[in-house]
Amino acid sequence: MGNILEIINLTKEYKGIKAVDGLSFEVKEGEILGLLGPNGSGKSTTINCILSLLTYQKGIIKIFGEDMEPNSYDIKEKIGVVFQDVAVFDELTVEENIDYFCGLYISNKDTRKRYVDEAIELVNLKEFKKFHPKQLSGGLLRRLNIACGIAHKPKLIFLDEPTVAVDPQSRNSILDGIKRLNKDGATIIYTTHYMEEVEILCNRIIILDKGKILASGTSAELKALANIEEKVTVEVESFSKNQLAEIRKFTTVEEAEYKDNNLTVIYKKGKNNLDKLLDFLKKENVHYNSIFAERPTLNDVFLELTGKDLRD
Repeated sequence: MGNILEIINLTKEYKGIKAVDGLSFEVKEGEILGLLGPNGSGKSTTINCILSLLTYQKGIIKIFGEDMEPNSYDIKEKIGVVFQDVAVFDELTVEENIDYFCGLYISNKDTRKRYVDEAIELVNLKEFKKFHPKQLSGGLLRRLNIACGIAHKPKLIFLDEPTVAVDPQSRNSILDGIKRLNKDGATIIYTTHYMEEVEILCNRIIILDKGKILASGTSAELKALANIEEKVTVEVESFSKNQLAEIRKFTTVEEAEYKDNNLTVIYKKGKNNLDKLLDFLKKENVHYNSIFAERPTLNDVFLELTGKDLRD
């Protein structure tokens, strides 16, 4: 498969501070690429540079093999963008909103009518097509926002946190719609803070911070980067500070904590000694109700690479 998007040495500065610092990556045709990073990592700046909504100091951006410029309208009509903030017209109905945005690219009325109907079906808004945005729930508004961005059947779609603050049913509907878009041939760049969505959707993942790529690869490849072997959670009725201190002394243990009747023990990479933990609990007469063990998650890797400090 060829590259739909190619970025070479992209650099964007604000008052001498590099928001994007020599960034290079490509997106292949048919991929769903997860673009992850904490707040302020450079995700939005990168996307805005790709779309020529921001000027930048250095770099090359090619889309469909052509240089992307502010006046590259032939390229832009093949791109769909769904930003995090819902942007629709309150005075128009669901159907009229989708028709308006589709009409920016599709002039033929018969084709546009078919595309609008297909977009409404994709996001499951058929019974709401005569509603106005103020009559819709948050989840329905998100689905309308997506339909407006993809109704013209773009080949490349940018989805910026499309499931923020929606209920599980709406999230499931949105994720199913994204899968269908990809199956129908769309290449997708997806940003989110929900790691489970990335694992469900994305073929490949890039983790950004401070405008640079910290890691890239499949979900399995990124998990292999984790410096922990396994996380074990034991539900116990009570656990003392002295007992916790003893577990922290185990040579195989990276970290241990006790909170809300749950003892969590994280083992160092390549190390594990669950038998020793169980022997310790038995010796200390600690009664436990359940034990749950899991391998490193994508969230573990993300926090390991970007840090656990709060971001603005």
